[in-house]
Amino acid sequence: MIESIKIILQVLAMYSGASLMLGLYKPVFVLWFMDRFNRMKVIKVYGLALVILILVILLF
Repeated sequence: MIESIKIILQVLAMYSGASLMLGLYKPVFVLWFMDRFNRMKVIKVYGLALVILILVILLF
């Protein structure tokens, strides 16, 4: 059970990292649901998610 949670967290971390890289190139690709798109919001949303996921993975 713990291994499956770890795999899910790793997949989410990879998705957040890929979205962060893509959003730094063109923010509209990953922030289509917001009213404004800029790189700082990409870093706030996906960078924070990536950091939190990595910390949770390390705690497991």
